[in-house]
Amino acid sequence: MIELLLWILAVSVITLAGSYYAKRFSKPDMLIGLYVAFVVFSNIAAVKLVDYNILGISFFAPAATIIFSITFLLTDIVNEKFGKDETKKMILIAFVSQIAVTFFIWLTLSLTPAPFWKGEESFQAILGFAPRLAIAGWIAFFISENLDASIFDWFKKKTKGKALWMRNAFSTLPSMLIDSIVFVTLAFFGTMPFEQLISLIIGLIVVKWIVGIINIPFMYLNRFVMKK
Repeated sequence: MIELLLWILAVSVITLAGSYYAKRFSKPDMLIGLYVAFVVFSNIAAVKLVDYNILGISFFAPAATIIFSITFLLTDIVNEKFGKDETKKMILIAFVSQIAVTFFIWLTLSLTPAPFWKGEESFQAILGFAPRLAIAGWIAFFISENLDASIFDWFKKKTKGKALWMRNAFSTLPSMLIDSIVFVTLAFFGTMPFEQLISLIIGLIVVKWIVGIINIPFMYLNRFVMKK
């Protein structure tokens, strides 16, 4: 319960700060910076698998799930204020940043540690990305985030800027679904029983969708700040 409250507080402060910056300077710089930070950190936090106990039911998913889910809110915020083209630029920046960070992590891991340093094993365990997982994450990210941006823009045009909740929910939830299926399939197919594969996909989808639904009022708050 405390973790959920902290998460809600963090989303409020972080996204609203980015939206205020966007309103004050008419630029998406801070929102892009936050977006890249969340995406890159999600790659690290994905190492830890978590038991998300929701109403007494356990759903297993990476710790990065609730962090990465916020990226869909940020794409919608930027899309609402600056349009689809700017949103897709932001996605491309985050995509390249992931690859760059992964390369430098690999480079750091390849360096010979000092003989008196005792943290090499832990360092390797946390930051040692498996190539298959990294590539699966990049592909799922690129597909799902661009899908979210396109659907959001389509709904905005169809509704003539009305029904914010509709374009926020109906762009985010399907994109989260695609992200989960693509990532888990590419990353783990053939390495675990089919039942476990489906269980992991379901866990990711459930947690992401809960976050996506909770994000709807934050979308309204951020639009209010940007248009105030």
